[in-house]
Amino acid sequence: MSDDFVENERRYFTRLEYSVPLGFKICNKETISKLCAGYSVNISQSGISCSIREKVSPNDILWLCFDRATLDFCRDLEKRVLIYQNGIIGNVTRVEPEEPGTYSIGIRFITLEEKNTDNIHPQAYFFEKSFKEKYE
Repeated sequence: MSDDFVENERRYFTRLEYSVPLGFKICNKETISKLCAGYSVNISQSGISCSIREKVSPNDILWLCFDRATLDFCRDLEKRVLIYQNGIIGNVTRVEPEEPGTYSIGIRFITLEEKNTDNIHPQAYFFEKSFKEKYE
């Protein structure tokens, strides 16, 4: 193995090509009621890479909605993944423009043992509020 490869490789887990459609919401007051779409590109124990059209920023918290088989697959890969209302909660770690109007993003799964959940709870509040308004 060359030194170049070791220096440039930052991943802790092997990525598997895994392409499925997904829905997502950005956890903030302005966008929580908007369901966006995209698809996964690859997945690992710690996160997922996706292709989307909606602009997101690093450190945004996303709620990712998959079909049941994919949700179970993610849970099998990372037993501690935070699942909320049949979706996975993740933190955007990377945003790269692709073709015009499309972005490649990296998302780190948020786990049940997160030491600092201060940034999660205020944003999860928006989920609760939007679901209550929709169904009450």
